[in-house]
Amino acid sequence: MVMGPTCGLVLADLGAEVIKVEPLEGDNTRRLMGAGAGFYSIFNRNKKSLALDLKHAQGKEIVLKLADSADVVTENFRPGALEKMGLGYAALSQRNPRLVYCTLKGFLSGPYEHRPALDEVVQMMGGLAYMTGLPDRPLRVGSSVNDIMGGMFAAIGILAALRERDTTGRGKLVRSALYENTVFLVAQHMAQLAITGEEPPPMAVKKPAWGVYDIFPTKDGDRLFVGVVTDTQWDVFCREFGAADLAADARLRTNGQRVQERGWLLPALEKILRRYGKAELSQKLEAIGLPYAPITRPRDLFDDPHLNAGGMIETKDTRGTSFKVPALPLELGGKRLGLRNQPPVISENARELLASLGYAPTRIDALIADKVVAAPQ
Repeated sequence: MVMGPTCGLVLADLGAEVIKVEPLEGDNTRRLMGAGAGFYSIFNRNKKSLALDLKHAQGKEIVLKLADSADVVTENFRPGALEKMGLGYAALSQRNPRLVYCTLKGFLSGPYEHRPALDEVVQMMGGLAYMTGLPDRPLRVGSSVNDIMGGMFAAIGILAALRERDTTGRGKLVRSALYENTVFLVAQHMAQLAITGEEPPPMAVKKPAWGVYDIFPTKDGDRLFVGVVTDTQWDVFCREFGAADLAADARLRTNGQRVQERGWLLPALEKILRRYGKAELSQKLEAIGLPYAPITRPRDLFDDPHLNAGGMIETKDTRGTSFKVPALPLELGGKRLGLRNQPPVISENARELLASLGYAPTRIDALIADKVVAAPQ
């Protein structure tokens, strides 16, 4: 749904020709609604689509021809599914020794490797849901974070394997997985336990590392997150907000001391910051260089001036809706990576791709008529 497509998106945005091989009826995410309504549009720009029947001998032949000329094959099927079809790494690398084959799964090698997984499954078993929710109420993170990061790690592994191939002349198998990605995210909490002997509580009830790192109400009934994470920033805060008494208080000289005094310090700071409306407080914090943030919903991001200065791409959903989506969060040579092609409709590039593999127009027509390949839609 997300992990494999994210890997392809990263490579496509970076300039690769990425061919999305779909079932005859198209990728299931084309039809998802609710929380999955945006999956296809977000993760499939800059790709080409070829929809075919992979279980048909002629459909499999097409995929083998694609793999014979490809630099990279990625797959996000259940464990063992493509091996049963003769499309696993061993079979394809024998035909094309230079091939980099990336398999995206729930788990890397080990006792769990044959289990299926979903983002929410690994968030629960990898400690991330525990660290996100309340002690008795684990909560998944508000994004498909492991699917997306698993796809990113896959792309990183692919790029490294391609660089190695420049030297050795041979490709290799790359594996990326959801569970290990989750545990990598939680590793900082594992390390905290190992070093301090204290088991970290969920972030919602954690002992903070900084004295001022909180959400504060404003005069106009809104809220701002404000962070004061160094002693220098504390001096600036007290000076600019007229809090000479706090600056002189010996109990608050260091960040560690301020952490210990949060019980009475935060109410005192709330009184100071509540004198300002959200816009006025934001302007003041920006002027003096202190970290702050409004509490934003996804709907607010469409009009974010920073994102709209070059970080948004106008896309069109295959169901006809046009809207802006974020570009890949990279700059190369001072430029963001943009849109070459909208997310393709089902089998949009079938004729072009089959012709590049040597199929004559009459043969392509026959493949479409026999429902081996979907007609471009």
